Amino acid sequence: MSVPFRIATMTCLAVTVIAAATLPAQRAATSPGPSGSQADVTARITTSAQALLTKLDDAGRAKVQFPFEGPQKTRWSNLPSPMFERRGLLMADLTPTQRAAVKELLAVALSREGYRKVTEIMQGDEVLRKSSSQGARGGGRGPAFGEDQYYLAFLGTPSATAPWMLQFGGHHLAINLTLAGTQATMAPSLPAAQPATFTVEGRTVRPLGNENDKAFALINALNADQRSQAILSSRVADLVLGPGHDGKTIQPEGIRATALSAAQQTMLWELVREWAGIINDAFAEPRMAEIRARPADTYFAWSGPTTNGSAAYFRVQGPTLVIEYAPQQGSVDHIHTIYRDPTNDYGAKFAK
Repeated sequence: MSVPFRIATMTCLAVTVIAAATLPAQRAATSPGPSGSQADVTARITTSAQALLTKLDDAGRAKVQFPFEGPQKTRWSNLPSPMFERRGLLMADLTPTQRAAVKELLAVALSREGYRKVTEIMQGDEVLRKSSSQGARGGGRGPAFGEDQYYLAFLGTPSATAPWMLQFGGHHLAINLTLAGTQATMAPSLPAAQPATFTVEGRTVRPLGNENDKAFALINALNADQRSQAILSSRVADLVLGPGHDGKTIQPEGIRATALSAAQQTMLWELVREWAGIINDAFAEPRMAEIRARPADTYFAWSGPTTNGSAAYFRVQGPTLVIEYAPQQGSVDHIHTIYRDPTNDYGAKFAK
């Protein structure tokens, strides 16, 4: 479906985990915690990445390592393999010890909530694998689903000071974490979900449930005049700035954050945190402060029904932020989202 937005090109410089119900407890045991400085956390992520490298043979190290600049940087998608060609270290090829090292790396790089979200997205893909006719590798005939079908890559040499990138992704997940000493960004990243709701050992799991519920709570907290500003006159049914749209931007639409009450603004910032807070807390907090500092230039836009449980698109956009949430083909059980910083995707501000 074509999207009725003016897209203007601008210059822009532009892993898996074996998910289980016990992962939140594992995350708590390995988290560096919010008290560490940015430099401390970068050092811990680097140390964890280097520890993983020591557990690989020469072939494994060759698969995981890429130049910092090159085509690998933009090799991410919502599509499953082999529909989209990924490169790097495939989780299916790892030993239990190596998989544990990947889990440790993710646990250090992400916040507690971010780690939960990533592992649940992959749990969902395992549910999708078991419910489909395809095997873990697609039987060589079609899309490959499941927890084994995720790739890890390092772009540049893991370093506590020099720029490098940790890339982890597969079907419905793309994490692009660029680090350089005290600075880091996870833009662009794509957390998505299919199924969006599933059951594991009697527990209902919704990887993107908070995103959905907080957005519907916000749109329903607006009065009639505010809704008239927030709800778009045109229908939006898919991501506008999804994979393949690096270096592009769109005209802001919707209601300005300054037109919201203090309580409504708090709801908006907590919605944004669902994406900006995937990264380790040491980097998430300054990122949230940066976003909150520009309320007059931050917009909330909505397209679709406003009753929770319906398929609706929404967007939050500011000078350094684009978040989109888009149910696919009208299904609330298949969600794509995108998180971008048009000024700092792939660490454009500091990764030089």
